[in-house]
Amino acid sequence: MKFVDEASIKVFAGNGGNGAMSFRREKYIAKGGPDGGDGGDGGSVIIEADVNLNTMVDYRFVRSYRAESGESGRGRNCTGRSGEDLVLKVPVGTTIIDEDIGEVLGDLSVDGQQLVVAKGGYHGLGNTRFKSSTNRAPRQTSPGSEGEHRSLKLELKVLADVGLLGLPNAGKSTFIRAVSAAKPKVADYPFTTLVPNLGVVKVEAHRSFVVADIPGLIEGASEGAGLGIRFLKHLTRNRILLHLVDMAPYDGVEPADAALSIVRELERFSPTLAQRERWLVLNKSDLVDDETFAARREAVLTALDWKGPVYSISAIRSEGTDALCGALMTYLEECRAREAADPELLEAEQLLQTRMQEEARERIAELRARHRRGPEEEIDDDDDFDDDEFDVEVEYVP
Repeated sequence: MKFVDEASIKVFAGNGGNGAMSFRREKYIAKGGPDGGDGGDGGSVIIEADVNLNTMVDYRFVRSYRAESGESGRGRNCTGRSGEDLVLKVPVGTTIIDEDIGEVLGDLSVDGQQLVVAKGGYHGLGNTRFKSSTNRAPRQTSPGSEGEHRSLKLELKVLADVGLLGLPNAGKSTFIRAVSAAKPKVADYPFTTLVPNLGVVKVEAHRSFVVADIPGLIEGASEGAGLGIRFLKHLTRNRILLHLVDMAPYDGVEPADAALSIVRELERFSPTLAQRERWLVLNKSDLVDDETFAARREAVLTALDWKGPVYSISAIRSEGTDALCGALMTYLEECRAREAADPELLEAEQLLQTRMQEEARERIAELRARHRRGPEEEIDDDDDFDDDEFDVEVEYVP
């Protein structure tokens, strides 16, 4: 199955049915009067979040969706049948944007949550509606109104409390395997994760949080290099970021330089996201001696001018991961408690996430526009970042 986190579609609501013009004509009943019925309402287009979906690949093949129109009214005051609503299901965490005006219509973050994106047309009135004491044989009806139509962009951003940030091979996938039941691919040779992975970290009974692993960033990611820029937007929903640093890099790059490059790429992509709560996690502590680890640790802290929490772990041996997960759980519970007690804090958090998502959207749009202005042979007639060559085959295992 392809992992697709963006899709552009067009939706058309159904038109309302026309009103009927009819007169009652029965034996022995003279001048029966008007009996034209109303038309039916047009069906609306509704988007619904479904927890069983995790990709929008279906919307890459079918781009236009139309709800059923209402039927016209009939004689004997028969009302036309209303059109059926069209329900389009998307993964939980999908943002719906009106492409024509650039407005965010809604954010579906709960399973079963629905959003009407195109309202069906209103029914027309039959001539029965126009009769009066002075107009007993009206020949007037009204047509049904047209349904709304929109060009929509669907953006999926995974729902997670904690996001993992770092270079390829920093140990993000190993970490998520160590602390949750998720099983992303890991190996003893260099490679990078290709799609986001989610894992549920259970600290104690009834205490858990979700962690997201996205493809690693590389130098120049903010300019479109590698996969990381495409998936950085998934971190805009996270409450806290874990910056994993490889303390025993296979390529000889200094951990301090590697850590600094990630911060620079994050700042270029979204200044607001770069200011998000971030903890430093120094991984692979088991692969170097204590003296070397201490020297590299000090170099990393100095390069970043780091003032926040620092954790040293060995993800592959699960050393230090329990303490880290316990601290994360406590932090998240405190955040939730503060927001429950003060609704203004919750509103401020939602505004902050909206701002991060807007910055991410603008940055990606800028990179796409720059790519289209490149040499003619590199230009595609569709969205470059969304073409099939950028999609990744991934098998989901329950």
